[in-house]
Amino acid sequence: MVFNCTDNTSMLKKYFLSTCYGIEFAIGFPGNLFVVFGYIFCLPQWQSCNIYLFSLAVSDLIFLCTLPRLAYLYANDQEETNHYACIVNRYILHVNLYSSILFMVWLSMDRFLLIRHPTRNHYLLRQRTALTITILSWLAVNVEVCPMIALMAQDLQSQNQTRCEDFASLRGDINTLGYSLGLTVTGYILPLLALCGFSHQIAHLLCVQERSLQRRTPSFKRPLRVVASAAVMFLVFYTPYHVLRNIRIASWQVWSDLHSCTSMYIEGIYILTRPLAFFHSVINPVFYFFMGDKFRELLFAKLSKLARKTERQREPA
Repeated sequence: MVFNCTDNTSMLKKYFLSTCYGIEFAIGFPGNLFVVFGYIFCLPQWQSCNIYLFSLAVSDLIFLCTLPRLAYLYANDQEETNHYACIVNRYILHVNLYSSILFMVWLSMDRFLLIRHPTRNHYLLRQRTALTITILSWLAVNVEVCPMIALMAQDLQSQNQTRCEDFASLRGDINTLGYSLGLTVTGYILPLLALCGFSHQIAHLLCVQERSLQRRTPSFKRPLRVVASAAVMFLVFYTPYHVLRNIRIASWQVWSDLHSCTSMYIEGIYILTRPLAFFHSVINPVFYFFMGDKFRELLFAKLSKLARKTERQREPA
């Protein structure tokens, strides 16, 4: 009995990827849309933290809009025929991938500085500074991901515009493995180390402050739990994807000399890590309720006001 390695990857794409992407859109899109509208209509005064959170929500929302088409194509065994849509889709995907962890770093920095400077007298806690950092972050991530456009265009030309490949399957004049490793270091490892560093600094600062207090309140350690949870989330979601992506790219290099079935097994495992990496867009709305200054209180107050208004309108005159 000969096992067809190709069937393994095609089945994963058709049933696993389409299902996961559909679920992620169904859960993540309403959650992020709810947060975006909540920030626009319920938050009268924005702090630096709110600017980072709003940027993160917008990034997730734009990315989630690309998932229904991907899910449909995978479910129906169809290739992307529009090469412009192929490039835009993959580009948005990777911009979101690296902007999300970067904005979470700034959020962690914001929480650390707020604990250290409760009166917000630090210049990094100002709205204008946060807006500048946000713009520079968007610019930096786009510069990181920009070479992927050339890779995708070259790959599409080599296949006569007939097949839209994932990043790990692209071939072009650019050193794909070197570029992927560079993205892994600058876009994932360094921000993850920054998240861990801020978690450590917040823990140290809280310990120092607790020694000077007679009573300890449970909410005092909430910033530490939130920042540490963000670091764990990206560690769990991003690490398998980046490791397998680089292994996948290395597997089809000339010097790897791997059996074709081994390469297919690697690709199959890599496919399993892709929805896991993008699941952060579903989880991120949870952080908005714990890291946004007074966001929960203002949102619930607005919803209660709308509920009371609706109830009064339904009452008979």
